[in-house]
Amino acid sequence: MPNQTRHQPATTPDDLGRFFVERANAGDVEGLVALYEPEAVLALPAGGAAIGHAEIRTVYKAVLAERPAFEPGTQRAAMISRDLALTSTRLVDGAVTVEVAHRQPDGTWLWAIDQPNILG
Repeated sequence: MPNQTRHQPATTPDDLGRFFVERANAGDVEGLVALYEPEAVLALPAGGAAIGHAEIRTVYKAVLAERPAFEPGTQRAAMISRDLALTSTRLVDGAVTVEVAHRQPDGTWLWAIDQPNILG
């Protein structure tokens, strides 16, 4: 299902990381959820995963309740193969994120899999 919210859609996989930082810093839980496919998987720091919009929303409500400040980090150019892309960012604290983005039927991109810290 394409991103049909009031938020600007990601027209490239690389937009997703930038939008994440902007929306997280704005405290925009729904904007963060809109970056994911409806059945996306978000890895959790203590193990396990949040699956789908409802669970991802719950995670981001808890995270943003503490009003953290997110910095952009250094984003690597996405590796794209047809309708899939691998995105990755080295964060300021040295953590590394890795995500799989999927091109939607309307040409926009959403994350299908998100591992926010592969070094943790």
